[in-house]
Amino acid sequence: MQRTLLSILCLLLITGSGCKTNKTKLENISVNNENKYYSNPVISESLPDPTILKAKDGYFYLYATENIRNIPIYKSKDLTEWTFVGTAFTPDTRPAFEPKGGLWAPDINYINGKYVLYYSMSVWGGEWTCGIGVAVADRPEGPFTDKGKLFRSNEIDVKNSIDQFYIEEKGKKYLFWGSFRGIYAIELSPDGLSLKSGAEKQQIAGTAFEGTYIYKRGKYYYLFASIGTCCEGVKSTYQLVVGRSKSLFGPYVDKTGKDMMDNGYLLVIGSNKRFVGNGHCSEIVQDGNGNDWLFYHGIDTEKPKGRVLMLDRIEWDSQDWPYVKGSSPSLSAERPGFK
Repeated sequence: MQRTLLSILCLLLITGSGCKTNKTKLENISVNNENKYYSNPVISESLPDPTILKAKDGYFYLYATENIRNIPIYKSKDLTEWTFVGTAFTPDTRPAFEPKGGLWAPDINYINGKYVLYYSMSVWGGEWTCGIGVAVADRPEGPFTDKGKLFRSNEIDVKNSIDQFYIEEKGKKYLFWGSFRGIYAIELSPDGLSLKSGAEKQQIAGTAFEGTYIYKRGKYYYLFASIGTCCEGVKSTYQLVVGRSKSLFGPYVDKTGKDMMDNGYLLVIGSNKRFVGNGHCSEIVQDGNGNDWLFYHGIDTEKPKGRVLMLDRIEWDSQDWPYVKGSSPSLSAERPGFK
């Protein structure tokens, strides 16, 4: 009897009878498996120096240096599928304090019920005339109203004053900034739209860094920054690095104890055969499972025009130092978890 049943089952499989359901199940398994993963780059358009915020409407909004003029804005529910929604500015509302300047390295924040966008404005080589400005909007997609510059390099006496980052600490508001001429910090006014009257700048890191981002976790502040060259195509040497401190204002040190004032750092993301020039990270965001994710830009050696949007999970070792698996970009990885 067992042999007869086995023969019937084999015949059904050979003739295709009863196989339709099995095929459907296999197809569903394949589709579900594909949906479980994403591939880098997440967006193949050039989106350097990304910044991200989860808005009140439940969407993540991402802004970047203007390869799309006037600062592009994208939105997503899951960090991997993105929709272009417009630009922060129009030709009529575009900041203009630096003639012919580009809008670089935006930093988005929610402050006092407003979406506040800090931006750098510069031309290549204009290290003493570049500066940092601020704009506000009621909605994350804008329209943003420019409030003008906070300062220029020659006004604050810090050469190459770009790549700003906003952070709050104990009820006070601060701006960090700098690019290969030292990383500096200064206190802002209570509304975050100007420098606090009488505030003095202070240097917190050396001349190897730009693209500052500070993340508070447990008892440490982690200063992420980029080293190397960002914009030489496949020859770019950009890398994402980190140091940490028990104080917002340092000293920030690497694993060996070397101070970032002396250009010490720990590598987080380097290069691999597919992606080079990887750096200038966004804010860390968490998915529904409590995992930490980081956007940054890189250069795809298979399509090297522009700096594309990359995503990787940040993990933490036994000593609470951040790392990305393999210390380089993933080609494909499991998606962030959202319900």
